[in-house]
Amino acid sequence: MRYVAGVDLGGTAVNYTVADEKQNILIQGLCEHPARSVEGPDICLAQIADGLELALAKAGVSLADVAAVGLDTPGPASAKGVLSAKGSTNFVHPEWAGYDIRGGLAKKIGKPVVYLNDANAAALWGHFALYGTGSGKTTISVIVGTGCGGGVIIDDKVIEGRNGFGGELGHVLIPYSEIPEIEGLKPVCNCGRIGDLESLCSLTSIRMNVLPHLLKKNPGHELCQMEIAKAAYSARGLAAKGDTLCRQVFKVQAHALGLFFDEMINTFDPDALIIGGGVLEATEEFKQWFIDQIRAGMPKQRVEQADIPIHVIPNGDCAGALGAAIGALQLLK
Repeated sequence: MRYVAGVDLGGTAVNYTVADEKQNILIQGLCEHPARSVEGPDICLAQIADGLELALAKAGVSLADVAAVGLDTPGPASAKGVLSAKGSTNFVHPEWAGYDIRGGLAKKIGKPVVYLNDANAAALWGHFALYGTGSGKTTISVIVGTGCGGGVIIDDKVIEGRNGFGGELGHVLIPYSEIPEIEGLKPVCNCGRIGDLESLCSLTSIRMNVLPHLLKKNPGHELCQMEIAKAAYSARGLAAKGDTLCRQVFKVQAHALGLFFDEMINTFDPDALIIGGGVLEATEEFKQWFIDQIRAGMPKQRVEQADIPIHVIPNGDCAGALGAAIGALQLLK
């Protein structure tokens, strides 16, 4: 029996999973180890290798039986796992700039390594969880967290593009002026674009754009008494409890997603739309309300496309590692 490991590298923690070649997942739930990415590549890669040994022991598998490892990290990075010359999100040590993290890990552990960015890895897991391998299906996934990432899966393969930037869905421009709650707002993204999906659909967008805009119209709201970053972080919990203004915040996010998904439907004619990330880590009532609002924000679809389902990526914080493992399994095949 051959095995693969999935490694999801974040700024402060690494999450692992292990699967066999029959696609059975051998670790359930989070399996974390400190990342120490701020200390540079040498220390971080040693941490990844140490944590991998612990994860394999938990799964009852030896490193000798591991055929390949899937690795995901935040971007920007090339399709081959070379981090941007300006460094990468959460990787602030200067030695990360232009670093070949895929090649570095492969050398460290002596195993083939497949690289995905973290959003593509989560998207691949969402696709696999729905359809398995060999389905020939097309899915569009959006991951809403601090930023907004995503992935396009066509015929079970991640679309990477020439430079590895395929699936940078958060930076697709949308017709945001169609959302009445933000009339007069000029939503600016950290990337410099105005009116892309991330500028309205992320925790950062709540802090920078949507919440300040709505609080100006509601000066008596309790969030006006908080520092804006803390207020933005608190908005989801209040929205889940039914707070009117905070529901407006997430209605803006959902309608932005509706406009974006309409663009994707007319571009790819997908089999399913998938969402994930912290935005949905709330009550079931809020989760269903949010999905209903996405539907409400979509322009009218053709009869043939009106039944495209919207799914939620399962396994939450484990989705990245699971998707990385699927990427490694695809390498074996």
